Order: sequence, then C-alpha cells, then structure tokens
Amino acid sequence: MSETTHDTETTHGTETTHDTETTQAPVSRETSAAMTTEELAERLEREGDVAADYLEKLLDVADLDGDIEVDIDGDRASVAIVDSDEGRVPRRLVGRDGEVLESLQELTRLAVLAQTGQRSRLMLDVAGHRAARRASLVAQAQEAVARVRDTGERLALDPMSPFERKVVHDAVALEGLSTESEGVEPRRYVVVLPG
Repeated sequence: MSETTHDTETTHGTETTHDTETTQAPVSRETSAAMTTEELAERLEREGDVAADYLEKLLDVADLDGDIEVDIDGDRASVAIVDSDEGRVPRRLVGRDGEVLESLQELTRLAVLAQTGQRSRLMLDVAGHRAARRASLVAQAQEAVARVRDTGERLALDPMSPFERKVVHDAVALEGLSTESEGVEPRRYVVVLPG
C-alpha cells in the first residue's frame, strides 16, 4: 500500500510541491492469519468493489453488455459478469478453454493491486462458465475416485489449468483419496492416488 504526502514550499514567490511516497509491504501470510474476520471481509469487499469498477469501465469502453455481481467466497472475492437487462454477456469474454477469462482475471487482479497495493486472489467468472466448469470437474473427480477404488491403481487425468486442478484436488480429498500434480505448465495434470 502506498501513501503520498504533499509538502509545499514557497521560494521567491513560486510555490513548489514535493510529493513523498512511502510504500508498505504487502500483507504477508502471517499478517493475514492475524487479520480479524471483519478486517478480512472489509478487505475482500474492497477488492470486489475495485474489480467491479475496473470491469464496468472495461465493458463500457468495449461497448459490451453485462452486469457485475460481487460476493465473498471463503477467503477470496468473487466477481461475476452476468447477463444484463440490455443483453447477454458476449461468450467471447470466456474464450477457448477459458483462456480469455483467465487473462481477464489476471488483468483485474492487477487493477486491484494497483488500487490497493495488495495482491488479490479474486476469482472472476463470466456468464457462469467457471461455475459450470467447476460442477463438471467435481463429477469428473468423483468418477476418477470410483475408478481408482475399483482398480487400485493411480489414474492420471487430462492437463488442466491451475483453477481446474485445485477443484479436482479438493473434490478428491473430500472423497478420502489423495492427489498430486505432475507435468509442466501448460500441460500439468492431476494424478489420483489409491488409498
């Protein structure tokens, strides 16, 4: 977080303003752990508001339809571009395999960083794409768990994005098995391990 102070000095009838900027380190994990629930909620609401402002401007500049919904999902802000009364959100904002959505999410996180001075883990969804993908991945993870339990052998899944791998890791853990990620980006994949 940055703080700017302004000092004005007058020399020979001319005013000169000196700006001094001090920068505080981003919140560390230790500091985050000490943060109260109320402080965390306020921080996440602020992230969501900054992200919503950024996305609204982006939609206006691009002359695209869509409304912005902001929520808090666990320990992160959740922002969604949804269909509006004026029209549907262009699905091109999702892109092939969610590539445009991932890029838009990173740009939005950078906008939050620029405004707040803190890195954000916010999740962006467009037209329900990420929610639908999450449901599909949970089903895929449950099928993989059943197969691993039947065969007793480890099972490698197709390459996935970091978001997708996280969903699968969490879903498999809920079923009582463990996983690991293998490979190199962009071809990293999840392996479901027998119990």
